[in-house]
Amino acid sequence: MNLKSSITKKGKKVTQIITFIGGYKKTIRGVITDSIVQSEFTQFDADDGRFILINTPNVLMVEIFNE
Repeated sequence: MNLKSSITKKGKKVTQIITFIGGYKKTIRGVITDSIVQSEFTQFDADDGRFILINTPNVLMVEIFNE
């Protein structure tokens, strides 16, 4: 069983635009797709060294673009 994020199909690095409850949007470039772990907080690494945690219940939509 593959528990990896389906985003890995887009490539090794992607840009994500995350839309939160209330309409706030955040663009994150350089997301390393192999590092994504989905749980209460979705967590992943960016290629610039950042480690990012997203409060999953506050997310309405995520757009993914190849880099």
